[in-house]
Amino acid sequence: MSALATLEPISLDELLEKAELQTRVDRKYVLPLDEALELPGRLGGQARVLEIAGERTFRYRSTYFDTPDLISYRLTAHRRRRRFKVRTRTYLDSALCWLEVKTEGYRGGTVKDRLPYQACDEDSVTPGNWFVESILGGAVPGLAPTLSTNYRRATLHVFADDSRVTIDTSLSWEDPSGFGLHLPQIAIVETKTRSAASPVDRLLWAGGRRPVRISKYATGLAALRPDLPAVPWRRTLRRFF
Repeated sequence: MSALATLEPISLDELLEKAELQTRVDRKYVLPLDEALELPGRLGGQARVLEIAGERTFRYRSTYFDTPDLISYRLTAHRRRRRFKVRTRTYLDSALCWLEVKTEGYRGGTVKDRLPYQACDEDSVTPGNWFVESILGGAVPGLAPTLSTNYRRATLHVFADDSRVTIDTSLSWEDPSGFGLHLPQIAIVETKTRSAASPVDRLLWAGGRRPVRISKYATGLAALRPDLPAVPWRRTLRRFF
């Protein structure tokens, strides 16, 4: 992402101090790859880019866990209030790993709780079952790997409101059988704010872009499993997948 070179860097510690945003409102956009790669260059003087050891983009892998009847997926597909996601997230360039539980917060916001995890356990929820149960208020029997995603991410810090923007490229999905999907021609841009729209949201809106319903887990699984209910993401699937 050459446009990232136009931004000043921010360290991980400073980014977490200013904009950790574990409780937040997310707005997601699907953009053509070229347009997404140009976005950092349009933010000169308004944002800094996360830089670690001289690198500004990083490889991520997430493994999502669900029950045999896909309760996590179905709660999201039917827009239930108490929906949740359980996943491991591995930062491939550093081998750091977290077990994460995402739940629905106040007025539609997202709450993310996470636990440091061993990378060798990224495909198992067993060592962290106690943590999942503590967040969800009880056991969820049968959680097993259902889908993995891989992508490359750049993260920006926006000064005006201490919000974050992530730009995900080289997107791919794979189920446990090895059946997969790769979408190199698009990027997912996500703004993460405390509540109000960020300057980046307004910039995208001015260019005719609007938030779309997309979930790396649910939309990816629906793309690989056309038999599943997918009403919330039907338009996104038709347009981009």
